[in-house]
Amino acid sequence: MPDAPFAHPIAVDARTRLRPWRADDRAALLRHADDPQVSLGLRDRFPYPYTAQDAERFLGGQVLDPREPAFAIEIDGEACGGVGLHPGQDVERHSAEIGYWLGRAHWGQGHMTRVLGALVPWAMRTLALYRVWAKVYANNPASARVLEKAGFAFEGRMRCAIVKRGELLDALLYARTRRSLDETL
Repeated sequence: MPDAPFAHPIAVDARTRLRPWRADDRAALLRHADDPQVSLGLRDRFPYPYTAQDAERFLGGQVLDPREPAFAIEIDGEACGGVGLHPGQDVERHSAEIGYWLGRAHWGQGHMTRVLGALVPWAMRTLALYRVWAKVYANNPASARVLEKAGFAFEGRMRCAIVKRGELLDALLYARTRRSLDETL
């Protein structure tokens, strides 16, 4: 059986690539994931504190569906974040939700915008998608700005949609479509 298309690295820029997670990423994963600010904008399945047991479960394939694309974000040879796609099913099979995180040491340097800029066209071609979308918690304007810089359009506000650390939050919906991607090529 041939490898899944997401088993191979994707070049982002001279310093950055997307690649499968490896067992030897454990120390880097713990260093970057065990940060309350990193987990604040993510689903609760990304815990804080992030423990060695959490890293083992994740790297052992017990957290994400292994059939779905999930990549380590490697900058200068170190895994320091992650990005993945959750494809829709049935009538939504042409779309996928994207999720991402990056270690705080790399925030504000444009890495995630470039990661999304490389991954979304790959996903649309490789997975035959017409739409990639993301939900951003309303208390995370930096993540919303990343999506906007990566060509995602704001589609709406989902009121009272999220409870994170006891706080009721709105969710902001962003999407990038194949039509918008074709317009930039």
